[in-house]
Amino acid sequence: MATYKEIQEYVSINFGYLPKTCWIAHIKEIYGLSPKTANNRIDLNKRKHPCPENKLRDIKKAFQHFGMI
Repeated sequence: MATYKEIQEYVSINFGYLPKTCWIAHIKEIYGLSPKTANNRIDLNKRKHPCPENKLRDIKKAFQHFGMI
């Protein structure tokens, strides 16, 4: 499984922006993968910064590139 840094690098090179780690964790959760839990996360049941809809496709493509989904 790819690291958050590898996913960020792939998205940055291919789509021109650096995704937040919380977005990656949100997408991992959507696809049933085990995201890391941030040590500064206040509420485990609620996301303060969910992944925006327009970024979801790009991060999903990174997951597919690394064989995660």
